[in-house]
Amino acid sequence: MPDYFHGYSVVGLVAAVGVLFVAVAFGAGRLLRPVVPTREKMLTYECGVDPVGEGWAHTQVRYYVYAFLYVIFAVDSVFLFPWATVFAAPGFGGTTLVEMFIFLGFLAVGLLYAWKKGVLEWT
Repeated sequence: MPDYFHGYSVVGLVAAVGVLFVAVAFGAGRLLRPVVPTREKMLTYECGVDPVGEGWAHTQVRYYVYAFLYVIFAVDSVFLFPWATVFAAPGFGGTTLVEMFIFLGFLAVGLLYAWKKGVLEWT
């Protein structure tokens, strides 16, 4: 039983050291930085352009859809690496090959759905 909790104590110790490190870094930054607020420093800053007009702007939804599709395919591509290592192991070849084609089929259906909806057209 002591060996069981030893693994958790190491993880807890590493987490505590990490939290302490971040707290010390933020505290040191707060103590060492100069605090001289001016009107210019309080302005919203974006890409070197001075803000003009009100702060609210409409953003087109299609950019979020592109980002969402990218995240889906980027995360799904991560699953290809473990699949390749399991596929190389003896005795798992046929099963993992079928599973990967099912997985890629789901991705293809999602891509086909996005294409049919016109999401992939840049306008």
